[in-house]
Amino acid sequence: MDYFYVYVLRSVDFKRNYVGFTKNVERRLKEHNSGKTKSTKPYRPWRLLFLETFISKSEALEREKYLKSGQGRDYIKNNWPRSITE
Repeated sequence: MDYFYVYVLRSVDFKRNYVGFTKNVERRLKEHNSGKTKSTKPYRPWRLLFLETFISKSEALEREKYLKSGQGRDYIKNNWPRSITE
């Protein structure tokens, strides 16, 4: 069975978050850290802050959309407020 993942990355140096969706988290994180993703390239390195697993692609995309919204950004800030390097 294939799973779908929604992930939140945190930039170690810039304290920025990035929300994404993928079927292969390990490969995707490597792409972000190698500079293959234009939107995240300037803020490397990235660390995985948290990950959620879904069976349905539509549920994963809905969750990604929520986490990218204002309420979703607040949810991330309130649940993972500290730097991952602390």
